[in-house]
Amino acid sequence: MSTVSHDTDILSVPPENSSTEPLKKRGIVRRLYDWVLSWADTPYGTPALFVLSFAESSFFPIPPDVLQVALSAGKPKRSFFYATVNLVGSVLGALVGYLIGFALWGMFADFFFKYVPGFTPQGFDTVKNLYHEYGFGAIFTAAMTPIPYKLFTIVAGVCEIGIPMFIIASIIGRGLRFYAVASLLYFFGPTVKSWIEQYFEVLAVVFCVLLIGGFFVVKFLLH
Repeated sequence: MSTVSHDTDILSVPPENSSTEPLKKRGIVRRLYDWVLSWADTPYGTPALFVLSFAESSFFPIPPDVLQVALSAGKPKRSFFYATVNLVGSVLGALVGYLIGFALWGMFADFFFKYVPGFTPQGFDTVKNLYHEYGFGAIFTAAMTPIPYKLFTIVAGVCEIGIPMFIIASIIGRGLRFYAVASLLYFFGPTVKSWIEQYFEVLAVVFCVLLIGGFFVVKFLLH
């Protein structure tokens, strides 16, 4: 899960002789991060989680895990409920991302490359190549790990990946990710919150590598 630095000095004082543009972008993301967290202290935390997960699948830069963790830390017994809300919103949002890539990419390409964090021409070409080589595995990996999911959902539409495969891979990958977080908070409560925030990205990548490696091992043994 991506976290944003809370060191305000590096956001407000740029190094000498360097552009302030990257720092401005970081400042915007920091404010969005704090805004997302603020919903956990309101009666609208659950609908906010749904909207956030829906938007993150196509354009919003803050991962929905941030709010899911905050909500679950406050009410650990509802952790799996929040994971389900997150999953449904994310998969529905993924279909919107797919639609953008499939039908509207010519209109929105410049916008995404200029204004959406993590969306670059190089990344776009890389994901296209991954789809051509791995298909289901590319979608699953993006859904499970901290790789920007929006990049994969939109490129899936551009590449006209089969929708059933796209949905199934998204459900499995996003489900494993969100329910893993829910399990930790359900059984260990708020005490594990800071640990998840610090190490989630590393754990997600390691888990995904092991899982995919397991698939290859099984495939090899069956042959």
